[in-house]
Amino acid sequence: MKQTNRIIEALLIACGLVVLGLCIKWGIDDFANKDRKVTVKGLAEKEVEADKVTWPISTKEIGNSLPELYQKIGQTEAAIKRFLTQNGVKEDEINVNAPVVIDLNAERWGNNQNPYRYNITSVMTVTSRNVKLVRSLIARQGELLKDGIAIVDGGYENPIKYEYVSFQDMKPEMMEQAIANAQKTAEQFAKNSNSRLNKIVNADQGQFSIDNRDENTPYIKKVRVVTTITYSLKN
Repeated sequence: MKQTNRIIEALLIACGLVVLGLCIKWGIDDFANKDRKVTVKGLAEKEVEADKVTWPISTKEIGNSLPELYQKIGQTEAAIKRFLTQNGVKEDEINVNAPVVIDLNAERWGNNQNPYRYNITSVMTVTSRNVKLVRSLIARQGELLKDGIAIVDGGYENPIKYEYVSFQDMKPEMMEQAIANAQKTAEQFAKNSNSRLNKIVNADQGQFSIDNRDENTPYIKKVRVVTTITYSLKN
Protein backbone atom coordinates (compact mmCIF):
# COMPACT_ATOMS: atom_id res chain seq x y z
CA MET A 1 0.00 0.00 0.00
CA LYS A 2 2.85 2.39 0.93
CA GLN A 3 4.56 1.61 -2.38
CA THR A 4 1.36 2.37 -4.29
CA ASN A 5 0.97 5.69 -2.49
CA ARG A 6 4.55 6.60 -3.33
CA ILE A 7 3.94 5.82 -7.00
CA ILE A 8 0.82 8.00 -7.03
CA GLU A 9 2.70 10.81 -5.31
CA ALA A 10 5.50 10.52 -7.83
CA LEU A 11 3.03 10.64 -10.71
CA LEU A 12 1.31 13.70 -9.28
CA ILE A 13 4.64 15.45 -8.84
CA ALA A 14 5.64 14.52 -12.39
CA CYS A 15 2.32 15.82 -13.77
CA GLY A 16 2.72 19.00 -11.81
CA LEU A 17 6.21 19.52 -13.19
CA VAL A 18 4.92 18.96 -16.74
CA VAL A 19 2.09 21.45 -16.29
CA LEU A 20 4.47 23.93 -14.68
CA GLY A 21 6.86 23.54 -17.59
CA LEU A 22 4.06 24.13 -20.12
CA CYS A 23 2.90 27.21 -18.25
CA ILE A 24 6.42 28.57 -18.20
CA LYS A 25 6.76 27.86 -21.92
CA TRP A 26 3.46 29.53 -22.73
CA GLY A 27 4.43 32.49 -20.57
CA ILE A 28 7.76 32.82 -22.34
CA ASP A 29 6.04 32.54 -25.74
CA ASP A 30 3.49 35.18 -24.77
CA PHE A 31 6.25 37.44 -23.49
CA ALA A 32 8.26 36.93 -26.67
CA ASN A 33 5.23 37.57 -28.90
CA LYS A 34 3.51 40.33 -26.95
CA ASP A 35 5.19 43.10 -28.94
CA ARG A 36 4.91 41.37 -32.28
CA LYS A 37 2.15 43.24 -34.04
CA VAL A 38 1.25 44.37 -37.52
CA THR A 39 -0.98 47.34 -38.36
CA VAL A 40 -2.64 47.34 -41.76
CA LYS A 41 -5.24 49.37 -43.63
CA GLY A 42 -8.19 47.88 -45.45
CA LEU A 43 -9.84 49.69 -48.36
CA ALA A 44 -13.23 49.22 -50.01
CA GLU A 45 -14.56 51.37 -52.87
CA LYS A 46 -17.77 51.42 -54.85
CA GLU A 47 -19.29 53.66 -57.51
CA VAL A 48 -22.99 54.44 -57.21
CA GLU A 49 -25.49 56.76 -58.84
CA ALA A 50 -26.79 59.68 -56.79
CA ASP A 51 -30.28 59.05 -55.43
CA LYS A 52 -31.19 62.66 -54.58
CA VAL A 53 -30.90 65.86 -56.57
CA THR A 54 -31.45 69.50 -55.61
CA TRP A 55 -31.93 71.80 -58.60
CA PRO A 56 -32.22 75.54 -57.88
CA ILE A 57 -33.84 77.21 -60.90
CA SER A 58 -32.78 80.85 -60.93
CA THR A 59 -34.33 83.61 -63.04
CA LYS A 60 -33.75 87.36 -63.09
CA GLU A 61 -36.00 90.31 -63.86
CA ILE A 62 -34.97 93.95 -64.18
CA GLY A 63 -37.16 97.04 -64.36
CA ASN A 64 -38.30 100.21 -62.64
CA SER A 65 -41.76 99.26 -61.42
CA LEU A 66 -42.00 96.80 -58.55
CA PRO A 67 -45.70 95.96 -59.19
CA GLU A 68 -44.94 95.15 -62.82
CA LEU A 69 -41.91 93.07 -61.84
CA TYR A 70 -43.99 91.23 -59.23
CA GLN A 71 -46.54 90.31 -61.87
CA LYS A 72 -43.83 89.22 -64.31
CA ILE A 73 -42.14 87.06 -61.66
CA GLY A 74 -45.48 85.36 -60.95
CA GLN A 75 -45.93 84.56 -64.64
CA THR A 76 -42.39 83.21 -64.91
CA GLU A 77 -42.77 80.98 -61.85
CA ALA A 78 -46.11 79.65 -63.13
CA ALA A 79 -44.56 78.78 -66.52
CA ILE A 80 -41.60 77.01 -64.92
CA LYS A 81 -43.86 75.10 -62.55
CA ARG A 82 -46.07 74.05 -65.46
CA PHE A 83 -43.01 72.81 -67.38
CA LEU A 84 -41.90 70.77 -64.38
CA THR A 85 -45.23 69.19 -63.44
CA GLN A 86 -46.18 68.37 -67.03
CA ASN A 87 -42.92 66.44 -67.31
CA GLY A 88 -43.27 64.35 -64.17
CA VAL A 89 -42.05 66.45 -61.25
CA LYS A 90 -44.41 66.25 -58.26
CA GLU A 91 -45.94 69.33 -56.66
CA ASP A 92 -44.38 68.56 -53.27
CA GLU A 93 -40.92 68.39 -54.87
CA ILE A 94 -41.10 72.08 -55.86
CA ASN A 95 -40.36 74.92 -53.47
CA VAL A 96 -40.58 78.61 -54.33
CA ASN A 97 -38.20 80.87 -52.43
CA ALA A 98 -38.78 84.55 -51.68
CA PRO A 99 -37.30 86.78 -54.42
CA VAL A 100 -34.15 88.78 -53.71
CA VAL A 101 -34.51 92.45 -54.67
CA ILE A 102 -31.54 94.72 -55.34
CA ASP A 103 -32.14 98.45 -55.64
CA LEU A 104 -29.35 99.48 -58.00
CA ASN A 105 -29.79 103.15 -57.14
CA ALA A 106 -29.01 102.33 -53.53
CA GLU A 107 -25.74 100.56 -54.33
CA ARG A 108 -22.92 102.32 -52.52
CA TRP A 109 -20.42 101.96 -55.33
CA GLY A 110 -22.85 102.58 -58.18
CA ASN A 111 -22.91 105.71 -60.30
CA ASN A 112 -26.73 105.75 -60.45
CA GLN A 113 -26.54 105.65 -64.25
CA ASN A 114 -28.30 102.26 -64.55
CA PRO A 115 -31.15 102.14 -67.08
CA TYR A 116 -33.16 100.04 -64.61
CA ARG A 117 -33.53 100.52 -60.89
CA TYR A 118 -34.42 97.02 -59.68
CA ASN A 119 -32.70 93.69 -60.22
CA ILE A 120 -34.74 90.80 -58.85
CA THR A 121 -33.56 87.19 -58.56
CA SER A 122 -36.13 84.46 -58.09
CA VAL A 123 -35.23 80.87 -57.18
CA MET A 124 -37.50 77.85 -57.50
CA THR A 125 -35.95 74.69 -56.04
CA VAL A 126 -36.67 71.13 -57.14
CA THR A 127 -35.70 68.45 -54.61
CA SER A 128 -36.30 64.92 -55.85
CA ARG A 129 -35.21 61.30 -55.50
CA ASN A 130 -35.94 60.80 -59.22
CA VAL A 131 -32.49 61.87 -60.35
CA LYS A 132 -32.76 60.61 -63.93
CA LEU A 133 -35.97 62.55 -64.53
CA VAL A 134 -34.58 65.80 -63.15
CA ARG A 135 -31.35 65.39 -65.12
CA SER A 136 -33.38 65.03 -68.30
CA LEU A 137 -35.28 68.25 -67.50
CA ILE A 138 -32.05 70.10 -66.76
CA ALA A 139 -30.92 69.15 -70.26
CA ARG A 140 -34.27 70.39 -71.67
CA GLN A 141 -34.49 73.68 -69.78
CA GLY A 142 -33.74 75.53 -73.00
CA GLU A 143 -37.33 74.78 -74.06
CA LEU A 144 -38.45 77.55 -71.71
CA LEU A 145 -36.81 80.11 -74.00
CA LYS A 146 -39.79 79.91 -76.32
CA ASP A 147 -41.85 81.31 -73.45
CA GLY A 148 -39.34 84.11 -72.97
CA ILE A 149 -37.85 82.54 -69.85
CA ALA A 150 -34.10 82.31 -69.42
CA ILE A 151 -32.77 80.25 -66.53
CA VAL A 152 -29.53 81.75 -65.29
CA ASP A 153 -26.56 80.06 -63.69
CA GLY A 154 -27.02 79.76 -59.93
CA GLY A 155 -23.30 80.19 -59.33
CA TYR A 156 -21.73 79.24 -56.01
CA GLU A 157 -24.81 80.22 -54.04
CA ASN A 158 -27.27 77.95 -55.88
CA PRO A 159 -25.45 75.02 -57.50
CA ILE A 160 -27.09 71.80 -58.63
CA LYS A 161 -26.41 69.29 -55.89
CA TYR A 162 -26.34 65.50 -56.19
CA GLU A 163 -26.31 63.29 -53.10
CA TYR A 164 -26.24 59.61 -52.20
CA VAL A 165 -28.50 59.30 -49.16
CA SER A 166 -28.81 55.48 -49.10
CA PHE A 167 -25.28 55.20 -47.78
CA GLN A 168 -26.29 53.64 -44.45
CA ASP A 169 -27.76 50.62 -46.27
CA MET A 170 -24.43 49.69 -47.85
CA LYS A 171 -22.22 50.66 -44.89
CA PRO A 172 -22.07 47.18 -43.23
CA GLU A 173 -21.20 45.43 -46.50
CA MET A 174 -18.42 47.89 -47.32
CA MET A 175 -17.02 47.67 -43.80
CA GLU A 176 -16.91 43.89 -44.16
CA GLN A 177 -15.02 44.20 -47.45
CA ALA A 178 -12.52 46.64 -45.92
CA ILE A 179 -11.86 44.31 -42.98
CA ALA A 180 -11.40 41.34 -45.33
CA ASN A 181 -8.89 43.30 -47.40
CA ALA A 182 -7.03 44.34 -44.26
CA GLN A 183 -6.84 40.73 -43.09
CA LYS A 184 -5.53 39.61 -46.48
CA THR A 185 -2.74 42.18 -46.29
CA ALA A 186 -1.90 41.18 -42.71
CA GLU A 187 -1.80 37.49 -43.64
CA GLN A 188 0.65 38.21 -46.44
CA PHE A 189 2.84 40.19 -44.05
CA ALA A 190 2.75 37.35 -41.51
CA LYS A 191 3.65 34.83 -44.18
CA ASN A 192 6.63 36.90 -45.29
CA SER A 193 7.85 37.10 -41.69
CA ASN A 194 7.35 33.36 -41.01
CA SER A 195 4.58 34.11 -38.53
CA ARG A 196 0.87 33.56 -38.19
CA LEU A 197 -1.92 36.02 -37.45
CA ASN A 198 -3.27 35.95 -33.93
CA LYS A 199 -6.16 38.00 -32.57
CA ILE A 200 -7.12 41.60 -33.36
CA VAL A 201 -5.49 43.96 -30.88
CA ASN A 202 -7.11 47.18 -32.06
CA ALA A 203 -9.47 48.31 -34.83
CA ASP A 204 -11.27 51.52 -35.77
CA GLN A 205 -14.78 51.89 -37.14
CA GLY A 206 -13.51 52.99 -40.53
CA GLN A 207 -13.38 56.37 -42.23
CA PHE A 208 -16.10 56.80 -44.84
CA SER A 209 -16.18 59.37 -47.64
CA ILE A 210 -18.50 60.11 -50.56
CA ASP A 211 -17.08 62.18 -53.42
CA ASN A 212 -17.89 62.94 -57.01
CA ARG A 213 -16.27 60.46 -59.37
CA ASP A 214 -15.07 63.42 -61.44
CA GLU A 215 -16.04 67.00 -62.27
CA ASN A 216 -18.01 66.03 -65.38
CA THR A 217 -20.26 63.44 -63.72
CA PRO A 218 -21.24 64.78 -60.27
CA TYR A 219 -24.24 62.42 -60.30
CA ILE A 220 -21.85 59.44 -60.05
CA LYS A 221 -20.48 59.07 -56.54
CA LYS A 222 -17.44 57.18 -55.29
CA VAL A 223 -18.05 55.71 -51.84
CA ARG A 224 -14.86 54.83 -49.98
CA VAL A 225 -14.08 53.32 -46.60
CA VAL A 226 -10.66 52.86 -45.01
CA THR A 227 -10.24 50.89 -41.79
CA THR A 228 -7.09 50.42 -39.70
CA ILE A 229 -6.60 47.13 -37.84
CA THR A 230 -3.76 45.93 -35.63
CA TYR A 231 -3.16 42.17 -35.33
CA SER A 232 -0.86 40.34 -32.98
CA LEU A 233 1.51 37.75 -34.49
CA LYS A 234 2.61 34.36 -33.28
CA ASN A 235 5.11 31.76 -34.44
